[in-house]
Amino acid sequence: MANALNVVLIALNICLLVAGQTLWKLGLAAHPLRGLGSAVLALFTPYILSGIVLYAIATVVWIYLLSRLPISLLYPLQSLAYVLTAVVALVFFQEHISATRWIGIGVILVGVALVVK
Repeated sequence: MANALNVVLIALNICLLVAGQTLWKLGLAAHPLRGLGSAVLALFTPYILSGIVLYAIATVVWIYLLSRLPISLLYPLQSLAYVLTAVVALVFFQEHISATRWIGIGVILVGVALVVK
């Protein structure tokens, strides 16, 4: 897969995406959407804005990675964000994750393992 920097940047990209989604979830919990006006107001709350910034940084990292590695490798690796997001949902939001979802997460992990071989 190339050098250690690329591995770190892939992990950073995934973590930034998950952190951004987590901040959006926190922001929407504090400012529920009740229509277009509340959606516009929610965009300017600290959690939502912070999530947008993290996504912007993740995009810069992603563009760099795309310039160095094949997208056929990178895009499947980015699916690890789904796995990490499920863990965040379980730990921080106490969401129930059904056995079927855990099986799906396992399938993602097997797929990633096959892609990196």
